[in-house]
Amino acid sequence: MNRKTLVLPAVAGLLTPVLAACGGTDSGAKNGDPIVVGTTDRFTATSDAPAPLDPAYAYDVGTWNILRQTVQTLMIQPKGEGSPVPEAAESCSFTDTGNERYACKLRSGLKFASGDPVTAADVKFSIDRALKLQADSGVAALLNTVDTVETQGDREVIFHLKTADATFPFKLSTPVAGIVNPKDYAKDKLRDGFEVDGSGPYTFKAQVKGDAMVSATFTKNPSYKGSSELNNDKVEIRSFDDADAMGAALDRGDIDVMSRTMSPSQIQKLDGGSGQHADLVDMPGLEIRYLAFNTNAQTVKDKAVRQAIAQVVNRGELVSKVYGTQAEPLYSLVPATLTGHSNSFFNKYGDPSVAKAKVLLAKAGVTAPLKLTLHYTTDHYGSATKQEFEVLQKQLNDSGLFDVTIQGHPWATFRPAEQKGQYDVYGMGWFPDFPDADNFLAPFLDKDNFLGSPYANSTIERTLIPESRREADRLDAAKSLTEIQDTVAEDVPVLPLWQGKQYVAARDDITGTSYALNSSSTLQLWELGRGVSG
Repeated sequence: MNRKTLVLPAVAGLLTPVLAACGGTDSGAKNGDPIVVGTTDRFTATSDAPAPLDPAYAYDVGTWNILRQTVQTLMIQPKGEGSPVPEAAESCSFTDTGNERYACKLRSGLKFASGDPVTAADVKFSIDRALKLQADSGVAALLNTVDTVETQGDREVIFHLKTADATFPFKLSTPVAGIVNPKDYAKDKLRDGFEVDGSGPYTFKAQVKGDAMVSATFTKNPSYKGSSELNNDKVEIRSFDDADAMGAALDRGDIDVMSRTMSPSQIQKLDGGSGQHADLVDMPGLEIRYLAFNTNAQTVKDKAVRQAIAQVVNRGELVSKVYGTQAEPLYSLVPATLTGHSNSFFNKYGDPSVAKAKVLLAKAGVTAPLKLTLHYTTDHYGSATKQEFEVLQKQLNDSGLFDVTIQGHPWATFRPAEQKGQYDVYGMGWFPDFPDADNFLAPFLDKDNFLGSPYANSTIERTLIPESRREADRLDAAKSLTEIQDTVAEDVPVLPLWQGKQYVAARDDITGTSYALNSSSTLQLWELGRGVSG
């Protein structure tokens, strides 16, 4: 049986699933065989990144999807989206009118999977550790408004913030705020390799070949206390070299669920009812793709060059040729479905125009054609990335203003090289840490941004981001957020390209797939169950 199952938006930025995936109602079946989930995410431990699964280091959607199942956070994004709800905490709230003091009380009887009690001191240790280590992944920047962490007894934790931060509850739902046991994690050193321990819904065991994790088993944690109800006892994740290999495994029944990243052709095939025993679930997503610029690099140091690229790139053509209905053109870092979005790039540049781009370069005294290399990762965002960069290359070269070559690299070498500033222009994706406009701006533009970008704007850093975070009602933050987006369109340290949907494909006896992903592309493995084939 094949049926497309939709998750429809309720209000802007809040997504509520309304239909269950094909299958019987016995989604709580908890027998023998694990539910097997396929992914093309690659998990490697290298000399540049020896600790891929340490909460104080991990900062990509694949590793976070492992940590969210295993390392508990005080807060969690709820099943139906919206504001975070308590997870390891029994309750959390701001205790002042200025959003600068945030207090949490832990659940009673909370334990790590090892049996050790989870205490307020462990929460303080975990947050202080991430801030002290300041891993070069940039993930600690999510906690950069924390001044001090105070404990009162074994169950109460108080966060004193440097500045008002209405988004702080969201940040406490991210893996960098995961609670770890000081017995397992040194305070002054990252934990190398593929071991993970916590108090989350599952325990974790990795199967490793060489420097790569090829599969992992998640087993129900009998000590878990939290807000999530588990519909299974065991889940296995298997990593595949590409989408075709993953799809073949689903067809054979070797895996039960296919997650990120499916190819556009696979999605079209399943959407058209060509799969024999699989259902496709599609839902709105907040994934974005963009070009990033090393603004210190000689080739793109001049703002006029970056503006000219923004003036030439045709997002509509790019999306239609590569992704079809699976994506939409994006004219800001902030997705169109989130409060605070502004079409800043369209407002400034309008439709693509070679003539306007030529004027920009001429006024800056830049001689065309300008030689550029665009770098992309071959194995992190899916097989369509190469085609996407071929389209970008042709658009820029056809303008006569650029002489562009493209180079692909595996993620294990791409990400460290990008962080070290070795690429002038490169393609990246962003899966939000939490569904708020702040998380599509601050990680790119605030001090210690995760890209390691040399671009800095003091007004954004010192005034606009802090102003926006003071507003608990995010509509009231729109003025500051719009000004940030307009500045990005003017300076072009990054160039947003498109916003995508997200998809899960599952064998037709698997239930719970409508909730298997939230809007931040977070896998929620506990939602999956095995029902009656329908």
